[in-house]
Amino acid sequence: MNLLIFGATGDTGRELVKQALALGHTVTAFSRHASDLVSQYPTVKVAEGDVTDLATVEQAVQGQDAVLSALGSASLKRNPALVEGVQNIVKAMEKHQVRRLIYQSSLGVGDSRKQVSFLVRYIIIPLVLRNAIADHADKERIIQQSSLDWVIVRPAGLTNDDRTGEYRAGETIEFGARIARADVADFMLKQVTEDAYLKQTPGVSY
Repeated sequence: MNLLIFGATGDTGRELVKQALALGHTVTAFSRHASDLVSQYPTVKVAEGDVTDLATVEQAVQGQDAVLSALGSASLKRNPALVEGVQNIVKAMEKHQVRRLIYQSSLGVGDSRKQVSFLVRYIIIPLVLRNAIADHADKERIIQQSSLDWVIVRPAGLTNDDRTGEYRAGETIEFGARIARADVADFMLKQVTEDAYLKQTPGVSY
């Protein structure tokens, strides 16, 4: 399949690129620094640009079979550019009739907030993560209101451990649960062709 990956140079994005190529997909990596991936993955196609540029996003979306997004920010401040970026992705996909969107969100967004501990729900999210959670909530809302076939993935605490291929999805996530970015990528890629979580927001953890 032809897969377009946004946020391709981030930690989860790189795992998506690596695993998608290993599965035999034709991969287009979208990032402001996507060309950095070519030395490691010579067969990857590069779409270098900014997600706030609708024309660039549209050009990258054309001809794809599915889109995966691992867009994120290291900042604790609101990031309107990423919200605008997801809006552009949705617009471009609807225009060019690319149906399947797999988006990496976060545990604690929307109705998953009740799954986290009292400490996380009432102290860490309001005082530390409120901006990141608010951004994800806005992006989820844009996706959910679209006409696309979407899956929003909400992982537990992320690590850089190796892929195991063994994890729980769609279940209640316990406090302190973790999951490797490599396994998040594994799960996201499976959603490209599977319909079990279509238009749902599954949590993923060990």
